[in-house]
Amino acid sequence: MSGLIKTNAVIQVGLIVKDVEKTKKKWAAFFGVDVPATVESGDYKVTQTRYKGKGAPKTKCKMAFFEAGNNMQLELIEPNGEKSTWQDFLDRKGEGIHHIAFSVNGMEKILEACGKDGIKCVQQGKYGDASGEYAYLDTVKDLKCIIELLESYSG
Repeated sequence: MSGLIKTNAVIQVGLIVKDVEKTKKKWAAFFGVDVPATVESGDYKVTQTRYKGKGAPKTKCKMAFFEAGNNMQLELIEPNGEKSTWQDFLDRKGEGIHHIAFSVNGMEKILEACGKDGIKCVQQGKYGDASGEYAYLDTVKDLKCIIELLESYSG
């Protein structure tokens, strides 16, 4: 594992929750900010979500985002009950911190390098608005958490 993602700047911490509506109100009160909108993960025709290497058209979630300063974001994720890394986490561990995320360039090359290093991609897809893509890496054994890679497409 030598510089696989070419950055160490964390841009997001993701939490799995049972009820995004309830949890986002608690976070908003804690931060003293407005309650953010809830967004859906998007239509499979756009997201092309893959879970453990297979198409996962029913896998969806609800999300809410808080800007936490210094280009850092807190993401709340409520899975929809279908097989996903989100639902697996909720079923096994309950609510809590699911991942830390990094912004990357060249997702496919990074995923290929990670695969050669024995790091499996457990879920990936495009953002619901098609402005980028994400990939979750199974790094729990070595790094003690899931790593998410985020690549936003420019202009």
